[in-house]
Amino acid sequence: MAGPFLWLFGAIVQLIVIILIVNAVLSWLIAFEIVSRRNAFVNQLYSATQRLTEPLLGPIRRVIPPVGGLDLSPIVLILGLLFVERLLYAVIPASFL
Repeated sequence: MAGPFLWLFGAIVQLIVIILIVNAVLSWLIAFEIVSRRNAFVNQLYSATQRLTEPLLGPIRRVIPPVGGLDLSPIVLILGLLFVERLLYAVIPASFL
């Protein structure tokens, strides 16, 4: 019975990772003035990804400050999520899959 739940958890982890990557790339594009937040689509996309990722990244940012202006919290979150996903696959017996 654990198979569908592990699949759902894995799908959610993948979705979070994609949103984190979109948010990071979009913030770089905005910072280097390649795209502008005056564009309605860019502004909506950036605001949505910020609202989705900030509750997850905020606690990590309080523990790990930016290093030389580089925010490492998305990398830490992605590695943590992937670690938990692999741990669940290892801990749950194969007979439940």
